[in-house]
Amino acid sequence: MVLDKTITSSRLKLKEKIAYSFGDFASSMFWKLFSMFLLFFYTDVFGISAAAVGTMFLVTRVWDALNDPIMGLISDRTVTRRGKFRPYLLYVAVPFGIIGVLTFTTPDLSADGKLIYAYITYTLMMMVYTAINVPYGSLMAVMTDDGVERTSLASWRFIGAFSGGLFVTATANVLVDFFSQSTNEAIGFQYTVMIYATIAAVLFFLTFFWTRERLAPPKEEKASLKDDLKDLSKNLPWFVMLGANIAILIFNSLRDGSILYYFKYYIKDQTLELFGNSFEWTSTALSSAYMSIWLATNIIGVLLAKPVAVALGKKATFSYAALLSAGLSFVFFFIPADSLLLIFGLNVLIGITAGIILPLGWSMYADIADYSEWKTGRRATGLVFSSSSMSQKFGWTIGGAITGWLLAGFGFEPNVEQTQEALLGIRLMISVIAGLGALASFAFMRLYKLDEKFMATIKQELNKR
Repeated sequence: MVLDKTITSSRLKLKEKIAYSFGDFASSMFWKLFSMFLLFFYTDVFGISAAAVGTMFLVTRVWDALNDPIMGLISDRTVTRRGKFRPYLLYVAVPFGIIGVLTFTTPDLSADGKLIYAYITYTLMMMVYTAINVPYGSLMAVMTDDGVERTSLASWRFIGAFSGGLFVTATANVLVDFFSQSTNEAIGFQYTVMIYATIAAVLFFLTFFWTRERLAPPKEEKASLKDDLKDLSKNLPWFVMLGANIAILIFNSLRDGSILYYFKYYIKDQTLELFGNSFEWTSTALSSAYMSIWLATNIIGVLLAKPVAVALGKKATFSYAALLSAGLSFVFFFIPADSLLLIFGLNVLIGITAGIILPLGWSMYADIADYSEWKTGRRATGLVFSSSSMSQKFGWTIGGAITGWLLAGFGFEPNVEQTQEALLGIRLMISVIAGLGALASFAFMRLYKLDEKFMATIKQELNKR
């Protein structure tokens, strides 16, 4: 590992950490649009059946997930005066925004034509998401070699991520309703996403200009695709982390994708009695509040990740947070529709435990990249980090497909009163089935071996090299 000669400290300034967080603010605005709103948009606005959407998610996202390692290999072999990873933030930002708007555009086509349009635009969207997000994720590992700073960067990243998601959950329904007043809901979605696309492009530019790449591969390293893939195939911590992240993202995907359905069809409009006063809440307002609280408490979890991980270790913190998320989700199933305080209170607890997990996963991928270099003498940061994006896509893919198929399997029909069977399916998706994903993540983490003591030894040996 070669350190840039012009930079003598691995400590990062606050401005650079904030700039790095901007990249995930931008990505996560669209991530939350996809995970919380897209399925609902396709079924209740665009006009595609839930089963067709579930199948589309599976087909397009599996293909997209396979693109992630390819993008990792490409970025590892990128050589420019601006670095390996930063140039992608500059050149992909505008295409990212344009295709994002097209994904939420409803064309005047037949049912088959709409489905084909959805396949094309969604596939393109996932490809540009990969083209900017894999290099962005890899950037963290070459900004510093300090483990504490990496955890700090990962925490800042997820502060940006959850802040971007929170911005969307707090404003999307309001903006869609505003723009729909003089037109229709389809136009409302399109104009709303135009705003998010513009903000995203600007933030990607700021991340590019205000961050730096400091670490480079060893000079003697020869970039061989065969060697990189062979090294990865023998990297057990990589496989363990891949499984753990896929499982926890199934958990998140099922929860996110179920929220709008849960409130529109199960909770419905309600009157909340609080401090002797009655407050009228529509299901739309309740779902917005629930999503915003979910992400706000995720941020609390992200802030807790570093101090808890310092005290307990990354592995233990990740494991116990996943186990708590699973247990609380199982309890969530038994809360009746009229117990809003319990519904929102449990949402706070699940949000905090789930929020702790995500920055740890990214920090541990940086450790896995170091482990790979220590074991093989070659560094493939982009390839290792592409797995984190790949795990996101696979978790998102499986969770999204399960959500669509379960809706169809339980007899869901959009914009009508749901049967008891359909309501049961919606309740299971947001609670028990989602919780099983978190429980599986806990099981994977029991197999992870890169603890703090081992990583300290690895870092010392790499610095000597």
